[in-house]
Order: sequence, then structure tokens, then C-alpha cells
Amino acid sequence: MRVHIEPAGALVGEVEIPGDKSVSHRSLLFNAMAAGPARVTGLLRSGDVAATANALRALGVGIDERPGEVIVTPKAGLVSPSQPLDCGNSGTTIRLLSGWLAAHPLYTVLVGDDSLSKRPMRRVTGPLRAMGAQIDGRDDGNLSPLTVRGGTVRPGTRHDLNIASAQVKSAILLAGRNVGVSVREPRQSRDHTERMLIAMGADLSRDVEGWWNLQPVTTLEPLDVAVPRDLSAAAFWLVAGSIIPDSELRLPTVGINPARAGVLDALKRMGADIQIEPLDAPGAEPIANIVVRCTQLHGATIDGNLALRCLDELPVLAVAAACADGVTTIRDASELRVKESDRISRVVGGLRTLGVRVEELPDGMVITGGNLRGPGHVDAHGDHRIAMAFAVAGRRVPGGVVIDNADAVTSSYPNFFDQLHGLGGTS
Repeated sequence: MRVHIEPAGALVGEVEIPGDKSVSHRSLLFNAMAAGPARVTGLLRSGDVAATANALRALGVGIDERPGEVIVTPKAGLVSPSQPLDCGNSGTTIRLLSGWLAAHPLYTVLVGDDSLSKRPMRRVTGPLRAMGAQIDGRDDGNLSPLTVRGGTVRPGTRHDLNIASAQVKSAILLAGRNVGVSVREPRQSRDHTERMLIAMGADLSRDVEGWWNLQPVTTLEPLDVAVPRDLSAAAFWLVAGSIIPDSELRLPTVGINPARAGVLDALKRMGADIQIEPLDAPGAEPIANIVVRCTQLHGATIDGNLALRCLDELPVLAVAAACADGVTTIRDASELRVKESDRISRVVGGLRTLGVRVEELPDGMVITGGNLRGPGHVDAHGDHRIAMAFAVAGRRVPGGVVIDNADAVTSSYPNFFDQLHGLGGTS
């Protein structure tokens, strides 16, 4: 799909953000391990989450989709699937399922689309093998398809990771849930898994040295989940509201988990006008209404722990930087090169078509703001965040931006262009 995004005036009003993708995956997967059925509301209905739901169905778990809710009914003895489990474009699905299945005495095959088949898996298969799991894949377990022969995980293993990754950490905790396991990261990544396991009754705690220690789990209590709205999806509107003149947007009931709220801190560091209205949150995740108003941004440095906390949002933050006064430096973000695409290369190339001065670094980029001109062109190449980031740029740049393969947005935000069209500027 090709779309042409053009300036169409201020963005004013309320935007209903879709459900949080990370919490949606986990609300299905973790309740599939529980002692009884659970109700999930606000689930993100996207290609990635559908991949997790369909894989669980193939394993015998009940996933009953109803208007406004999903009922998850666990199955005590999982079914050995007759076909490979298709993870589509979802790294969360294949990595978390690898750990989840390592604890079950089943033989399963996990496959994905062309993009997922190029993404590195050894960061997960290596620790799982060290736990005693039997996992194979192309390039000695670094590339899918992956085969998992589960049920052989040893108790009490410890994993001192050299990268901070919520997916890797979660896979290890899921694999070791029946026997106990410990894991530590160099920096804290998203903690949705820890929050949800604790809310379901798991004996999981973090010690003073940063180790997450999970004791053997005998029973997980079912957890009704009201999925908050996705802060990563909200990031596109936060940037759009900041850079498009006279804009003011209200984003209701968005998840503001501190472990992933770096996009708010990064934009505030750049001078954004953002108001956060915390709400009472009955679940494990904090939520708030967010209001953003247009203001002139300035350059900033986004690195270290802040870069980790807004890693998925860095493509659209780069668009914000291109509209800001001065220089923005993004560092410590080499993980962007092994996402759905090489996001550093894609962003740099796209910004250059808009006349932006940008230096590509191995782990980020240096952007000199203030010289955008269109028309621009970018090929999303199956990457939803590239498509949406440059759609935001198109609303600001004279002449707009043409985006090829824009249908990539269906993996995380299926109605993004519909919402943008409702505010004008899409063709």
C-alpha cells in the first residue's frame, strides 16, 4: 500500500489509542498458564497479537473473542500442534513462546514472515539452551524457524545478561517458572512480565544486586486485565501534536509504566508541552490521560538508560528532532538495527529525502533540525514504526511524504491511517 501524507492544518481533539501491545501479548500468554479462565478487555486487535492468540489456540488454549472482551481458558495438558506455529512479524510472539514452550514436554516449530526470519534469536535460544532446553534453528539457533523440544529445563539456573531486553528476560522467566530461575540485566528493560507474574501470585522479587529471583510456581491465579492504551502508539500523536502548528491533542487512559515512559522524558527534555493526568489504575500498570500542545522543540541528547526506555519510539523522536532547533544526538541504540528493519538506516535515509542534515552512527544518529522540505519518500519495508514516523513527518513538511509498503501498520496499529485521514492529510 502506498500513501501520501500532506500538511492539513492543526490536529485538535481526542485520539483513541489502541491497547498496549506488550500487555496484550502477556495478558493472553500468562492467563493461558493460570488456574482458571480470565477476562481481558481493551486487547489490541492487531496482526502481532493475533499471532499469539492463534498460536495458543493451536496448543489447545481457549481464546474466545467477544465484543469488547476476550475470555482466556487454560488447558491443563497442551495439545502438540500438527503444524508450525506462525508468529507472523511478531518478535514478542516467537521469543516469549520459545521460553513458554521450553517448560512443556512438547515438540513445536515456530516460524515467521521474511522479516522475522532475519531477526536474531540466539539472544533467547542461548540462555534457554543453558537452562537445558532443546532448541534448534538456522545458523545454530540464531534464526527461525525454531524447533522446541520442551520439558527438560534444569532448576535454579542464573543468567547475567549482556543486553537489556524485556523479551529475553521474559523468555527466561517463562522457561524457568516451574523450577525456579534468576536473571539480571545490565539496565532495566520493560517490566510488564514481572508486574503481571507478581499480580498473579508468583513469588518473584528483585534483590539489591539487581537479580530477579523467581521461585518455582505451582499455581498462577487468573488475572482479569484491562489493557491500558499503548504509549508506543501514543508517541506518534505526542510528536505530531508537538510539531504541527496550533495542535492540541488529548490521549485518554494511556499506560505510563516508568520502565517504558522514556518517550515522555525525551520529549520533555526537548521542551515539549506535555501534561500528564494520573488516573486510579486497578490493574498492575499505571495509566494517565495525556495532553500535548504544539511548541517549538530544541535539540537534546538521548542516550544511556533514556534511549533504552524509548527504544521503539526513537524513529518518531528522530522526526521531532528534525523539526527542532539545534542538534539532537541519539546514542546507545544499536538494538534499532535488529528490529523489523534496520531502523537507524531507514530513519537516516528517510530524513535525508526531506533535506535534513543527519549523520549515521553505529548506535544512533546526529540530527541537525530545522531544514525540512518535501516532497519526501520512504519505503517502510514491513516496519510499522517507520511508516507511522514518516506519516507524522508528512503532516509537517511542505509537499508531504510518500510512504510505500505502508500496510505494515496493521501489525500494531491497524486504524492509524483511518484516524489520520479523519484529521485530514492522507491520500
